Amino acid sequence: MSEYGVKILEPHPEQAKFVHCNTKRIIVKAGRRSGKTVGAAIRAVERFLEGRRQLYAAPTSEQTDAFWFEVCRSLAEPINAKVFSKNESERFIEVPGTKQRIKAKTAWNADTLRGDFADDLYLDEWQLMNEDAWELVGAPMLLDNNGDVVFFYTPPSLRMVGISKARDPRHASKLFKDKQNDSRWATFHLTSHDNPAISHEALEEITKDMTRQSYQLEIMAEDDEVELSWLVYSKFNERICKIPRFPIRTDWLIYAGHDFGTANPAALFIAQNPGTGDFFVFKEYAPGPGFSTAQHVENFQEITRGYNVLRRVGGNVTTEEEIRQGYTAHGWPITAPKLAKVNAQIDRVIGLMELNKVFIFDDLWMTLSQLSSCMWKLDETNKPTNKINHEEKFHLLAAGRYILSDFIPETVASNKYPNISREVRR
Repeated sequence: MSEYGVKILEPHPEQAKFVHCNTKRIIVKAGRRSGKTVGAAIRAVERFLEGRRQLYAAPTSEQTDAFWFEVCRSLAEPINAKVFSKNESERFIEVPGTKQRIKAKTAWNADTLRGDFADDLYLDEWQLMNEDAWELVGAPMLLDNNGDVVFFYTPPSLRMVGISKARDPRHASKLFKDKQNDSRWATFHLTSHDNPAISHEALEEITKDMTRQSYQLEIMAEDDEVELSWLVYSKFNERICKIPRFPIRTDWLIYAGHDFGTANPAALFIAQNPGTGDFFVFKEYAPGPGFSTAQHVENFQEITRGYNVLRRVGGNVTTEEEIRQGYTAHGWPITAPKLAKVNAQIDRVIGLMELNKVFIFDDLWMTLSQLSSCMWKLDETNKPTNKINHEEKFHLLAAGRYILSDFIPETVASNKYPNISREVRR
């Protein structure tokens, strides 16, 4: 159909994994605005153009609207050229005289899904549908032509349970977990951060007032059965320690933590109230690749202009001394952490968090997102080990533990509920 200018979006890398997957049973766990519905549209258009019959169903008109818009946009030219016939009221596009069709419909149970058949079935917002949509209609629908199905869901939150049509509101989560090691199935996990079309500002806006649980469910698409003990920094009390931004006083002590790397350099800047001993994470630095050491130093100096930077700490104790020397040569002296082992550093940070001594400004969305998703690796019995799962992703947290582990919690003045106004902070 290239002569008619079919315009299919290029899927982002995480979308592409399920868009081009040939496994006959697929389930996708996805965060809010991760691109699952657009991904479904891309896959449906590609398979429709191969002559296959497509049926997309979702329980809300909002979801079907998004899918239908993308399908119509992709096929606009052949529709206008009358190669394909479009029925706007019934929301289907077809090749006249054939069974080749792509259709979007609102459905939430067996009765609302009846009356159609398909080579490829898409059940979006599966967690809100009744299980009988698949059991009584979807599965039999695919038997005659050995069809394929893709389930999409976001882990259900309490606010969604009330509008769910499911007998078991957690049925989608249970299906995903059950099929992860089933060779007949493919499972995929998308987070909101995987979608490059979302701006940093938009993510900051939608996550700013979220609780840790809401963030895990709706942004990270982590099921709520994740145990708190699996989180590395579970002792961070966001109710108390996630706070609105306020001006850092120039007489406070400033510390910088650094994680080195050409591709993902990172730094956290932390202020300490000399009166209470409390630490306030006030600036995150993760510029991405392409900066020289001299440029980083220039940026660090701009961030801390007017403040007294007492200590700069970062890097592996034994293997990154040369990098530290490079920063020192450019006027930004960085020392090695006092503790060499990662777990010992983490223990120090957890100790400070247990005392509610570490506060993080609520607009530092990258740091807060890493804090809420950093988990221990699990063993075969789902018990946490002493190793961080995908440690290489948490550059800001590494920067933070390098500097904060220099402080022994017992020697930092303890003040469980800091004497700082929630409206005006000094």
